[in-house]
Amino acid sequence: MNIGYMIGIAVVVLFFMGIKVVRPTHRGLVERLGKYNRFAKLGFNWIIPGIENLYQVNVTEQMVDAEPQEIITNDNLNARVDAQVYFKVKDDESSVKSCQYNVNNYQWQIVNLARTTLRNIIGTLTLKSANSERGKINSELHKTLMEETSTWGIEIVRTELKEIDPPKDVQETMNKVVKAENEKIAAVDFATATETTADGQKRAEIKKAEGIKQARILEAEGEAEAIKLVNEAAEKFFVGNAQVLRKLEAVEHALSNNAKIVVPAGTELVNVIGEMAGILPLKRESKEK
Repeated sequence: MNIGYMIGIAVVVLFFMGIKVVRPTHRGLVERLGKYNRFAKLGFNWIIPGIENLYQVNVTEQMVDAEPQEIITNDNLNARVDAQVYFKVKDDESSVKSCQYNVNNYQWQIVNLARTTLRNIIGTLTLKSANSERGKINSELHKTLMEETSTWGIEIVRTELKEIDPPKDVQETMNKVVKAENEKIAAVDFATATETTADGQKRAEIKKAEGIKQARILEAEGEAEAIKLVNEAAEKFFVGNAQVLRKLEAVEHALSNNAKIVVPAGTELVNVIGEMAGILPLKRESKEK
């Protein structure tokens, strides 16, 4: 009984020791006595303890830094260059096997390959062109890494240049040039804005003067039209007596201020006033009477 009990306990222990769980973010390779045996499925897996080993491989997207390095550009300047490489192991059995059996430490290999490729690419460019053609550098780096790692079972998702920094003295000179250019542009913009404002004010003054001129012309035309209408009315109702009408207006204006006016008898103005008051005009007596 004791032997059977111990054997049972040993079996249970071995069973639990052989339980392995593969997460969705990983894929597993089972080796038996150092030789590849099978591809571990997701979830529960059981291996023979001491005889088999399970190696799990991360298949999610990962990033490695190519680490900053000094690269001599085509114009003999030392540029400090750094880049990042994003990659992932393909999740099929063949690719997982390749990343383990076709290359030793693929992450470290990617870093060194990226550094070498960057030196080859940027070494053919000037510092100015290297800064202005980052997209081209990324594309060439990505293409080269894809070709070189085609048998590693991995996929290079993308590459990103973190920095391309010139030497300190060159950077200071470039900053001064950029600052001078910005100040020049700002000065030109200010002068243009001032000129535009002055032109606007000039046009506004011209419009204002034209408006005043037009108003005065209209006012004069109105007064002339009024005089014309008065003359026409006077000729219509007082034919031949326009001067008398003017005298009557003068008298009316004077009487409105309670002024006393002596009107010579026997004048036409007396008859006009009489007619307006409803009094028959006085007939002139002949000299004989």
